[in-house]
Amino acid sequence: MSYHIATISCRTEKPIDIIDITGDVRSALEKTGLRQGTVTVLSRHTTACININEQEPRLVQDMVTFLKRLVPRDGDYQHNLEPIDGRDNAHAHLIGLFMNSTETIPFAEGRMLLGEWQSIFLVELDGPRNERQVLLQIQGEA
Repeated sequence: MSYHIATISCRTEKPIDIIDITGDVRSALEKTGLRQGTVTVLSRHTTACININEQEPRLVQDMVTFLKRLVPRDGDYQHNLEPIDGRDNAHAHLIGLFMNSTETIPFAEGRMLLGEWQSIFLVELDGPRNERQVLLQIQGEA
């Protein structure tokens, strides 16, 4: 069994931003030369999550609209009274309660076994941010 670590860095542009990182994960997997195993995708942030869903522009817009309605930015939140980092971002932390910080994807013959319509997303909940980091732990056999 072989283990590899890789990092993907992303810049986010919007308060809620859904970024397709499937190609980056695929590229990192290919560089390992592994044929079968798993890749774990981890957001290293409490207000940015990992999600597997469909990459269709209107659906992505619907996702953003849904998240904004689920937990409005301008709610009456205790965290915003004395924010640790100067950001009124309680809404982002609360949305994160409903999302994952990791996803684990199996691969075989060097290819991720995602469904036909599945893509891997970094979901920014507190943007824009100059840098978000996604850690990949790839384990498997050649």
